[in-house]
Amino acid sequence: MKAIVVTDQAAGTAGMTLVERPEPQAAINDVVVQVHASGFTGDETTWPSTWTDRVGRDRTPSIPGHELAGVVTALGYGTTGLSIGQRVFGLTDWYRDGTLAEYVAVEARNLTPLPGDVEFRVGAALVMPGLTAWQALFEHGRLHAGQSVLVHGAAGVVGSMASQLAREAGAYVIGTGRAGGRQTALNFGAQEFVDLDNDSLEDVGEVDLVFDVLGGDIGKRSAGRIRAGGTLVSIVGPPEARPADGLAVDFVVESDRAQLSEIMQRVRDRRLRTNIGSVSTLDDAVAAFNPTERRKGKTIICVRS
Repeated sequence: MKAIVVTDQAAGTAGMTLVERPEPQAAINDVVVQVHASGFTGDETTWPSTWTDRVGRDRTPSIPGHELAGVVTALGYGTTGLSIGQRVFGLTDWYRDGTLAEYVAVEARNLTPLPGDVEFRVGAALVMPGLTAWQALFEHGRLHAGQSVLVHGAAGVVGSMASQLAREAGAYVIGTGRAGGRQTALNFGAQEFVDLDNDSLEDVGEVDLVFDVLGGDIGKRSAGRIRAGGTLVSIVGPPEARPADGLAVDFVVESDRAQLSEIMQRVRDRRLRTNIGSVSTLDDAVAAFNPTERRKGKTIICVRS
C-alpha cells in the first residue's frame, strides 16, 4: 500500500516521504480500515509518540496521521461491534502507525459508525477538532447555558468548532485571533471578536471559561479574565498562570465513541459545520503539509476518491 512515513525528527514535515509499505494485519480487537479520508495535526512531528513506542524504543519509519474515515475491510480475533463493509470514523492510537496510508489497523473501540449521508472528508475533519473542543468545553470546562466563554484562535480549526458547540449549548461566545480572522470567527458562532494585535484582551471583562489554544503571553493574561469559580482550559501544556479563584486544566484529547456520535448528530442536524481548508490526495500530501503560504482551515487528505 501507499503510505506517508517520517524518519527524521529534525526535518519535521519536510522529512515526510511517500513510500510503499505492507498492508497492516488486524490484531486481537482490531479492525483494518480502508482509509478514504485522513487528517493530520500540524505539530505531530514534535510528539514523542511519533518517534518512539510506549517504552521509548525507536519505531521509525512511522506513519503519521491519527484522524480517519473509511470502510472496515478485516476484523481481528475477538473484535465485536463492527462489521466488514461498515463505514467508520475515529481517532487512532498515538503510538501506532497512523492514517496517512491506504489502510490502517485500529482498535475497534476507537471507531464510530459513519452515517451514509455524511462524506468521508467531513468525518475525518470532525475527529480531532470535534473531540478536542467537546472535551475542553464540557468535560474539563463544565460549560452550560448562560455562561460566557473566551475562545482563543476562534477562526482556527479547533476554535471554530469550540465556538459552534459553545453557542449551541447556550453560552455567550467571545472569539479572539488576528484581524483577518474576524469574519470567519463570527461566521462560526462567536458573538464578539477581539483582535489580539489591536484590541485589549482586558476589555473583555470576566468570563466563566477560557479555552486556550495559543499559550504564551495570551495564556498568562487569560488567567486574569476568569471570574470566581471559573476555569482556564489549555491544550498547549500546563497554564503558566492560574486564575486567582478558579481552576486551570490542561489535557490531551482522547478517543470517545459516544462524544463522536453526539458531534456527528449535530452535523447531520446542520447545527455544526467543519472548517475544511484544502483537500489533497495522498500523492500530493507531502506538498500539502509544506505549503508555500499559510492555509486556513483543516487540511484533509482524500486517500480514495
